[in-house]
Amino acid sequence: MKNVTRVGHRKSIVTVNGEFPGPSIVARDGDRLVIQVVSHVPNNITLHWHGIRQLQSGWADGPGYVTQCPIQTGQSFVYNFTVVDQRGSFFWHAHTSWLRATLYGPIIILPKKSGPSYPFPKPYKQVPLIFGEWWNADTEAVIDYALINGGGPNVSDAYTINGLPGPLYNSSTEDTFKLKVKPGKTYLLRLINAALNNELFFTIANHTMKVVDVDGVYVKPFETDAVIIASGQSTNVILNTKSEYPNATFLMIIRPFSPGHPFDNTTSAGILEYEFPNPNLTIPWHKLQLMNPSVLHDQNDTSFATKFSNKLRSLANSQFPTNVPKKIDKHFLFTVGLGTSPCQHNKTCQGPNGAKFASSVNNISFVLPTTTSLLQAHFLGQSKGVYSPDFPSVPLYPFNYTGNPPNNTMVEIATKVVVLPFNTSVELVLQDTKIIHSERHPFHLHGYNFFIVGQGFGNFNPNEDPKNFNLFDPVGRNTVCVPSGGWIALRFVTDNPGQCMAHALSLGGPCKLGYDDGLGSLRWKVA
Repeated sequence: MKNVTRVGHRKSIVTVNGEFPGPSIVARDGDRLVIQVVSHVPNNITLHWHGIRQLQSGWADGPGYVTQCPIQTGQSFVYNFTVVDQRGSFFWHAHTSWLRATLYGPIIILPKKSGPSYPFPKPYKQVPLIFGEWWNADTEAVIDYALINGGGPNVSDAYTINGLPGPLYNSSTEDTFKLKVKPGKTYLLRLINAALNNELFFTIANHTMKVVDVDGVYVKPFETDAVIIASGQSTNVILNTKSEYPNATFLMIIRPFSPGHPFDNTTSAGILEYEFPNPNLTIPWHKLQLMNPSVLHDQNDTSFATKFSNKLRSLANSQFPTNVPKKIDKHFLFTVGLGTSPCQHNKTCQGPNGAKFASSVNNISFVLPTTTSLLQAHFLGQSKGVYSPDFPSVPLYPFNYTGNPPNNTMVEIATKVVVLPFNTSVELVLQDTKIIHSERHPFHLHGYNFFIVGQGFGNFNPNEDPKNFNLFDPVGRNTVCVPSGGWIALRFVTDNPGQCMAHALSLGGPCKLGYDDGLGSLRWKVA
C-alpha cells in the first residue's frame, strides 16, 4: 500500500512496486514474458493483460475465478505467456473488484526487428498517455456500498493523465503531466483508456492528430481534431509538432463522452510544452491556449462519436490482411443493459421500486464461482455445480429493446456459459436495452480480436441490417462500445481454446470458448 495525494485528498492505494500508475512493459512481437506477482496487500489480486490474446496460454489471462483463483496475501503467481502476431498499445490491470482503479499500467508491443515495421514513417519519439479515474474515497468501499445497497456506485472525483489530474482541479496545479516536444518532429502518442467505465475525448489545443492504430490493429490513417476512446480501448495517433517554436504551451484535454447516465463531468488537462521556451517566461495555466469551441466537443456529442467510429477501417492489404469471416457457423444476439434483482430480506435498496440495479446479458446476471476458477473446473472435468453450459444464444423473451421496457425487469442470477467448438465462425450482435435507461456499454472480449462489421441505432433487424455489413475492411478491436439505444455486430473465429470472458467493463458475463525469450523475467510486488 502507498499513500498518494490527488486533488487535495490523501489516501492509501494498492500499487505495483510502489508506482502509480504502475510500471510499463515494453516488448516485441514474439517475445515471451514471465512476470511473478507477489501480494503484500489484504485484497485478493489478479492481473489481466488487456488485449494480449494469450494464444495457448489461457492460464495467464488473469480474470479472477475465470482463469485463476486470486492471489492471496503472502502468495505469488507467475504469469508466463508469449506475444503472438501482435503489436500496438495495450495495458495491464487488476481484474478483481475495483482494484484496477489504481492497479494499471501500459504495455507497449513493438514490431519484430526482423519483420515488417510500422506502415507509416518511424516516429521521432513514442509517448504513452494512460487515462484513469481518481476517487477521493477508497474504491473498494465505493463498490461494496453500491453492491450492498443496490444503487449505482458514486462517480469519480477526477480524471487523470498518467496518474495526474492537472490544473483544472483544486490543489492540482503541481500534479500536471507535461509532454515536452521539439518543433518539426513526429511523435507517436499511445493513448490508453484505463478509466473504469467512461469514454473520453482527447484533444490538443491548436493541433490535429492522425489516427493510425486502434487496439493494436493498424487502420487507414485519418486526421482529426479529437479522439474518442472507450474504457479498455487504445488509440495510437501521430502528432506532427509545429515547424517553429510557437512561443506558447498548449493544454491537452480529456473530458467524458456520456450521452445518458450520471457520470463524472469534470475535465482533466495536461500540458504540451515546446522545448527551449523563453526561460524568463512563465505562463499561468489559466492563460494557456484553450480549445476552440468547435474542438472542445460537447459531452453528449453522439454525432461526432458515430462519425469517428465510422472512419475506422482496417488496412486490408497484402501486408496486413483483414480475414473477416464470410460464412457464419453460429449467430448470437446478446442484449446488454440494466435490470433489477430483489433486495435483501426486510431491506429497501436504492434501485427502482426498492430493488437492486443488476447488469445483465440476455437477462442473465453472471455470478462468479467462489472456490475454483471456470478454467480449472473445465480442465479437471469438475464443472458440475460450478457452471452450466446453457447460456442462451438469443434473448429468451424478446421485446422492443429500445422502446418501452417490459413489465418484469427482474434478471436471472446464474453462472451460465457459452460453449463453442474450436474454429467456429461467430457473429455476435450486441444490443443495448432501455429496461432502466439507455447507455453506451464498453464491451471487452478476452483472448480474441473481432471485426466490427456493422452498427446502428434502434433494434437490430436480422433480415435487413446484414445487407449493409462491411466485410471488406472492417476495423479489428478487442474492446467496443455498444451504442446507446442501438446495436453493434462483431465477427470472429474461435481459434484460441480455453475460457474467455466477454463482459462490459465494470459489468460481467463470461463465455467459454472451447519461443523467443526476449524479455526474461519480471518480479512484481503488489503493495
